[in-house]
Amino acid sequence: MTTTAPGWSGEPPRDICIVMLSAIGDAVHVLPVANALKRAWPECRITWVIQPAAHALVAGHPAVDAFVLFQRRRGLAALGSLREVAANLRPRRFDLLLGLQVYLKAGLITGLARARVKLGFDRRRARDAQWLFTNARIPARAPQHVQDQYFEFLDFLGVDPRPVTWGLTLTRPEREAQAAFFRELGAPACALVVATSRADKNWAPDRYARLVEEIVERHALVPVLVGGPSDSEREIANRVLTDARVPVVDALGPDIRRLLWLIDGSALLVTPDTGPLHIARAIDKPVVSLFGRTNPKRSGPYRKFEDLVVDGYANWPGEDYPPAPVPRDGMRRISVEAVLEKVALALERHVPRRRSR
Repeated sequence: MTTTAPGWSGEPPRDICIVMLSAIGDAVHVLPVANALKRAWPECRITWVIQPAAHALVAGHPAVDAFVLFQRRRGLAALGSLREVAANLRPRRFDLLLGLQVYLKAGLITGLARARVKLGFDRRRARDAQWLFTNARIPARAPQHVQDQYFEFLDFLGVDPRPVTWGLTLTRPEREAQAAFFRELGAPACALVVATSRADKNWAPDRYARLVEEIVERHALVPVLVGGPSDSEREIANRVLTDARVPVVDALGPDIRRLLWLIDGSALLVTPDTGPLHIARAIDKPVVSLFGRTNPKRSGPYRKFEDLVVDGYANWPGEDYPPAPVPRDGMRRISVEAVLEKVALALERHVPRRRSR
């Protein structure tokens, strides 16, 4: 099949490179792009340049043929990481490169790669002069959801993103570990993420403590804290564990595949704007998402579970969204009762077999 598009003509590309190093949420958004490319051009070979943390989640994905790891380092050591990636890419000549990340290190990798077409964002959206490293650019468009923003690349190439699929699945050993974990709980679980990499996107620990108490009392769910091993996550989790007057399961840890099956096995997830939100959407798990610092229209769950968004970002109900994430008190405006309303809605509308008491 030959695809003709504004930025592509002639024979379908045989070798495609995707440059998206991080973070977890962005890596999840790449998966429907890779799936659509494989559907349109089944013979193509896709190579993804990625950082180890995100790679741990998507390794083995059937739409990606090879991964090139970029080791995140600071200072002069970062130059060594670039040299390693350059050495991996040097023997390869790609027909098409998709520069989905608009930061300098991704731009440098784009510049180092050999590709006939290096497709990036329009100049207005290309931060850190990323446009200097590309030779084709998608047209400028108004801000929209990050997933749709990535689909702009497919639109430029004449590739249909539908059906939108992510393809995150569990292995048999992961299913077995999941079954053993949830069997021990004795009741359906509500997974909760209590911290992100940015303090201004976090909700207050005392509100989480009150939330888990009400989740147990009103819905007989087992609260399970999930997430990574960062100091901020551990600090907030410890405060929740100390302040809550009900048992709370501590399941924080460094294994992102374990995080995947913890979310998958829970009845629902409660989380601020961070990677697990998009993991939950990708596996069709109901997610109550808390937004105060970032715009849910841009980074909320993609075209599903939007009814479960707790929105502290808009200036006031009924008003337009601000053009930039300006509210300084957005997360503080999210009340415990507002989250509980969305939890009840999730159980009523999206977990039909579950009966709250």
